[in-house]
Amino acid sequence: MRQTVLLDWARNLEAQADDLARLLTLENGKVLAQSRGEIAGAISEIRYYGGLARHIPGHVLEVEPGVISTMLREPAGVAALIIPWNAPAVLLARAIGPALACGCTVVVKPAAQTTLLTAAFMRALSDVPGLPPGVCNMVSETGHAASARLVESPLVDVLSFTGSTATGKRIMATAAETMKKLSLELGGKSCCVVFPDADITATPARIATTAARVATAATIISGQQCTAARRVLVHGSIYDAMKEHLRTALAAIAVSDGMNPAMGMGPLIDTAARAQVQGQVERAFDLCDEVVLRGGVPDGLPVGGAFLTPSLVAHGDTSAFFCQEEIFGPFLVLERFDDEAEAVAKANHTVFGLSASVWTTDGARALRIARALRNGTVWINDHNRLFAEAETGGYRQSGLGRLHGDDAFADFTELKHICQNAGCVA
Repeated sequence: MRQTVLLDWARNLEAQADDLARLLTLENGKVLAQSRGEIAGAISEIRYYGGLARHIPGHVLEVEPGVISTMLREPAGVAALIIPWNAPAVLLARAIGPALACGCTVVVKPAAQTTLLTAAFMRALSDVPGLPPGVCNMVSETGHAASARLVESPLVDVLSFTGSTATGKRIMATAAETMKKLSLELGGKSCCVVFPDADITATPARIATTAARVATAATIISGQQCTAARRVLVHGSIYDAMKEHLRTALAAIAVSDGMNPAMGMGPLIDTAARAQVQGQVERAFDLCDEVVLRGGVPDGLPVGGAFLTPSLVAHGDTSAFFCQEEIFGPFLVLERFDDEAEAVAKANHTVFGLSASVWTTDGARALRIARALRNGTVWINDHNRLFAEAETGGYRQSGLGRLHGDDAFADFTELKHICQNAGCVA
């Protein structure tokens, strides 16, 4: 039944995918192409967990002659899912998918900024004929009282949250009273580490191509994605060329209404977020070694909008606040290194460990650096590629647990050991 419910839900969503994408852009502001990609990704993720629902593996071993230990994964119980506004469709799917597939009941609490999109997703689920009453629930609010109640309630067995590290720490402290299971994907400060032996840097034209891809990785959802590129570490031999091409690529990103197909970036989620990000960026301008591209509020856009153009600074001290703190907007820091050891040391100088990327065509070097970086996900010659089948999650203060893939079942199940003395045949 769980598989059928998930597959029917995906079918319902697919029938209204274009309307959902438009609603996502209207609520969130991201460009329509990104919204369409997100809706498609959410539907794919739900189908993936529909397939896994029929196989939640345990294992059996004979711990001593005649003694059989069976390990089973059982649903943890009631799962509360606190969903953020930056990617509300995919982040809902990657939490509710494994929760329902393994047999949990759920309470969804969306961000106030994207409540309509979440409600549309949940309505498509409630329309599935085989869904038992009371299995899926949603509560919406403009404040935090409901979220706080879910965190502290002894009736909630699992809490899944995606958001800032500061909020995640408060959730951990409160949830300690009930010892509930936690699945937390928190902040990030993702580095792109670019080496001179990459073929993408072999010619000026290829440097420009690489710079454009990094610029896209930095400005996805207007820089409001936890895995977005935020620091670019570049080998000294190509540093000046990368700086110029990255400045050009960021300056070329068109910023306006996300419904306009010609735009590369829409607004930030709201004016309060823009004011916070703009304040952090202006402070970075005052402290950095060089302002390479001075972004800001663009002229000629609607009054009251939350638009902010990309900014790029160059800096050498990795302890600077703008190299250490997550600035949730279109802001990028360019840094220089001269050898592998320095690149790894600079990239790892952070409390976060969510994601990073390595740009090189030397396969041994790519694997060597990827293994040395303290991040839950490392891409090679790419950035921001997320898949339903492949687990994501963070090291250190970037969170607990894993989402996507079959490892997500660990967050929504309890592992039970059944020991049986079967005796031995003489």
